[in-house]
Amino acid sequence: MYNSKITIGLSVVLLVWSLCSFVEKKDKPTLFLIGDSTVKTGRGDGSNGQWGWGSFIADYFNPQQIDVQNKALGGTSTRTFYNNPKLWQQVLDSIQPGDYVIMQFGHNDASPIVDTLRARGTIKGNGNAYREVKNPLLKQNEMVYSYGYYLRLFVKNIHDKGATAIICSPIPRNRWEGDQVIRSDYAVWAKEAAQQAGTFFIPLEDLIVAEYEKRGKEEIGRLFFGPKDHTHTLKAGAELNASLIAGYMAENPKIGLKRYLKK
Repeated sequence: MYNSKITIGLSVVLLVWSLCSFVEKKDKPTLFLIGDSTVKTGRGDGSNGQWGWGSFIADYFNPQQIDVQNKALGGTSTRTFYNNPKLWQQVLDSIQPGDYVIMQFGHNDASPIVDTLRARGTIKGNGNAYREVKNPLLKQNEMVYSYGYYLRLFVKNIHDKGATAIICSPIPRNRWEGDQVIRSDYAVWAKEAAQQAGTFFIPLEDLIVAEYEKRGKEEIGRLFFGPKDHTHTLKAGAELNASLIAGYMAENPKIGLKRYLKK
């Protein structure tokens, strides 16, 4: 009887040890990127001539100290990215304490709330308003919230996992009034959402606009955008945007990512 108990005990210990050996143990944090095509276009390889800044931000980090994963998907809004279990839920399942998530949405949130093409729009603003609609793609009723509300949902999920959330304002389009870039209300709402959620904010629109207006409309159009696209950047534009984000993180150590940047 005594020997049997010892045998059973050892078997349990060995079973637990073997199961633990299959649990992935991270030796460094992960920086996840979520967003639309201005963060990652297509396959992220520039095969369509367009690039998102998420394809270049990893170049600024020490790969021995942090892992960077670009999980953005073109065509998504805060609403469709959050509600698609193959998108946000998969990222959320991978987040561990000490990780970071940078999010940048807005361009597609201005789309119609109900249509037969994508049904991806959100209520404008950062309030708590909602609207119940019949989603023709899902063929079911859906509660649709504001752009800022969805951003705050992302942040809460991230904070609940013990990770750091960073909201970026969306990049500006190549649209001008005279010598000034036209700004977006979504940048304002993104900042408000970050303040309400108590999380970090990168004023990416402001950073890019300052650079664009310094260079001028002609140079920006020639170097950073294709002739028929005022939203998606060419490689040079995406590289500029990534450099501005990295520079902001270097100048704002409270975000926590400065320590992982290449010296």
